Amino acid sequence: MKFPGPEHLLFIPAVLLIGIVIGWIMGGRSAREQLQKQKRRLRQ
Repeated sequence: MKFPGPEHLLFIPAVLLIGIVIGWIMGGRSAREQLQKQKRRLRQ
């Protein structure tokens, strides 16, 4: 059995970290938009 090279020790965690950051940003935007919609509904 051949083990993965040392680049996997950097590449895989880097990709996971990038995915977490992108998800955090997109989720935060979505949550802020939902709060704005709720505030607008309550004002009317």
